[in-house]
Amino acid sequence: MKNTALTKTHEALGAKMVPFAGYNMPVSYEGVNIEHETVRKGVGVFDVSHMGEFLIEGPKALELIQKVTSNDASKLTVGKAQYSYMPNETGGIVDDLIVYRIKEETYLLVVNASNIEKDWNHITKYNEAVGAVMRDISDDYSLLAIQGPKAVDAMQSLTSVDLSSIKFYNFVVGDFAGIEHVIISATGYTGSGGFEIYCKNSEVQQVWDKVLEAGADYGIKPIGLAARDTLRLEMGYCLYGNDIDDTTSPFEAGLGWVTKFTKEFVNSENFAKEKAAGPKRKLIAFQMEERGIPRTGYPILDADGNEIGKVTSGTMSPSLSKGIGLGYVTTEFSKLDTPIYIKVRKNNIMANVVKLPFYKNI
Repeated sequence: MKNTALTKTHEALGAKMVPFAGYNMPVSYEGVNIEHETVRKGVGVFDVSHMGEFLIEGPKALELIQKVTSNDASKLTVGKAQYSYMPNETGGIVDDLIVYRIKEETYLLVVNASNIEKDWNHITKYNEAVGAVMRDISDDYSLLAIQGPKAVDAMQSLTSVDLSSIKFYNFVVGDFAGIEHVIISATGYTGSGGFEIYCKNSEVQQVWDKVLEAGADYGIKPIGLAARDTLRLEMGYCLYGNDIDDTTSPFEAGLGWVTKFTKEFVNSENFAKEKAAGPKRKLIAFQMEERGIPRTGYPILDADGNEIGKVTSGTMSPSLSKGIGLGYVTTEFSKLDTPIYIKVRKNNIMANVVKLPFYKNI
């Protein structure tokens, strides 16, 4: 079990620690509902240092990234980030990730913690024919997510950078919390605004302490992974391993918008054929119409009780006080307002296909 540089700090704060993707991580401090509301209405800080970071550098960097990712990274200018995924050779998804263009020939790939080794091996395999410079810096860097509508005001005193001027999916390399050359990125996994801060492990304790100090007047609190999950699910953001994996098609998962056929990439010819034919099943969002909490793996049924799919993510939404979820169903049941049923233990509970995001008060 790996620890982040802040593990002892979380334990001192009374966090409930759990194993997650090979790391000892804080799942909650005060409780998921309190932490969820803190981010939706104020500002909270997450330690997400378990995420993986790869540097791809040199004159061949873009060529490699274009080959292994689905989105068109040639559109990135320095200071911009891009959501993407890595397709595999069998029609599924190796991982979803964010690509940052740090310098003209330097890119940062941020990948999911559980996939660090798999992703590295996958990219390395394709790099043999390309020859870009690759560095895995995952064990040397920490990542804090400062999220919520009050994040800009709460953190402005810590930097000379005008935080309000950083647009969504843009970033600045600047000073933050007394540390130089920190990546301040207007990204996140919550749908409530804020920033993600990349710094070295040796610097993160100072950053964490100053973030909590600067945010004290704004009610900042440390937030665990449980609230991170409810926040992302209210937005309908996919979680790798649940909603997307090596067997799910990006077109089933609604990721056609980051699949660009303006270039060749891994398995692009077959993906183009699949797009033209249309997927046989789709990832839907649903809201429970009756009392009941959907959970991963619960069957999704039609009105006659026939199984038409499975729940991939589900929870009781703290913002809506209703059960919400994502799941794959055959395409005919994917239209908005289609009534479906979720089998919760022995009961078939009525639900409705809805439009994302679940939470719209942004």
